[in-house]
Amino acid sequence: MNSSRRSTEDPAFMAYRSARIKQWDATARMLAEWKGWGFQYHKRLHQIYRYLVSPGQRVIEIGCGAGDLLAAVEPACGVGVDFSPEMLALARHHHPENRYVEADAHELDEIKETFDIIILSDLLNDLWDVQLVFKQLARLSTPRTRLITNNYSRLWEQPLDLAAKIGLAKPVLFQNWLTVEDISNLLDLAGFQHIRHFPEVLFPLPIPALEPFCNRFLVKLWPFNNFALTNFIIARPQPQARLTKGGKEPSVSVIIPARNEAGNIKDAFERIPVMGSQTELVFVEGHSKDSTYETIQNEIRSHPQRKSKLFRQTDVGKGDAVRLGFSQADGDILMILDADLTMPPEDLPRYYEVLFSGKGEFVNGVRLVYPMEKQAMRFLNLMGNKFFSNAFSWLLGQSVKDTLCGTKALWRSDYERIAANRSYFGDFDPFGDFDLLFGAARLNLKIIDLPIRYRDRTYGSTNIQRWKHGLLLLNMVWFAAGRIKFI
Repeated sequence: MNSSRRSTEDPAFMAYRSARIKQWDATARMLAEWKGWGFQYHKRLHQIYRYLVSPGQRVIEIGCGAGDLLAAVEPACGVGVDFSPEMLALARHHHPENRYVEADAHELDEIKETFDIIILSDLLNDLWDVQLVFKQLARLSTPRTRLITNNYSRLWEQPLDLAAKIGLAKPVLFQNWLTVEDISNLLDLAGFQHIRHFPEVLFPLPIPALEPFCNRFLVKLWPFNNFALTNFIIARPQPQARLTKGGKEPSVSVIIPARNEAGNIKDAFERIPVMGSQTELVFVEGHSKDSTYETIQNEIRSHPQRKSKLFRQTDVGKGDAVRLGFSQADGDILMILDADLTMPPEDLPRYYEVLFSGKGEFVNGVRLVYPMEKQAMRFLNLMGNKFFSNAFSWLLGQSVKDTLCGTKALWRSDYERIAANRSYFGDFDPFGDFDLLFGAARLNLKIIDLPIRYRDRTYGSTNIQRWKHGLLLLNMVWFAAGRIKFI
């Protein structure tokens, strides 16, 4: 008999489950008339989950209750699971567009599908065996699945107990009180990897001005974040190598925006290594004043063994050039390499290995770890990069130590999802770096910082304008704060 079956056949577990089914059935019967403080809390949860879960995905919610949260994220295929028959009756009545399964979270054998998103909202506190439930969910996952959970903070144990006793909150039975560290450990034991976590809801009462100020802004700042009512955790299945459907290694496209870089083009052809099953070079020339375009044409003719493409930019800016290159690329993996070659092309296989191994889903180069050559970056630029790296790491919830390193890599399929959701941020980024970083953060991709040695230029001069672009970066911080952090 396996350990899962032993756990669910334990008489103590059977009694535990029976008591909770009875309690949640009673809660369902009282919902039509009962009014407490919880509606503002759940309204805020809906806002957060709608940010985390893009519409049109395959979503399953374990412990769905009356189905309101599942409906709020607008799934293309929504499945709600609960062990309370009366809660499911409410869900089917109010949200018939979704499908509901009466089952215990510890026993999900009848569900044979996989999902893009798995939600466990305020459920972990009520489970008999959290690790066993996580193991059940691993079977419903693909490498791209995101498991999102939120659960009450232990600091709120006494206030919530008091609120239930005086009728302001739903009554609950004896609870687990798990820390973020506890949950991360259980996820790891069950085959999941913690991506990021963040606190939410400081003030769950519907008082105008005070509630949004506390819950959108104050709860994100120290020391108030330590007093949040709930903690969100986002996880993914443990990484594994990703082959194409045919069982082959993925192909790679290296997008090379080039403006006034004629002296670096020959080196680009000779130094960019072959990666995966095939590597193509996609050059996008942008209004050069030297012979960059003609030089690329000549080198393509001189290197017939290399799959190469050349496009001439009609708009302006590196961001536009990158988007044009991505739209014309054929590879399974997309990389960006600045044509100045200050990031050694010989290091590109490191980016490939991170993606192919599954250790990361978005690879961001970092120039600020190893010592630089003397002319590689001016001192004020270096200090500015360090400041913005700290700011964006805090805003995005994952380490991003060098926001403006020109070399980034991601899967084509993930780029297509970023592009499909671009309307959330709009066309705001002349660099191209933040469009990708913000999109990756919103999709909860695992971002990996990859340290590289930054070299001096051997031809031409930088296109970066320190003060003008510094002001643009400050605007990006403000923009990210409003669209990512303080939602």
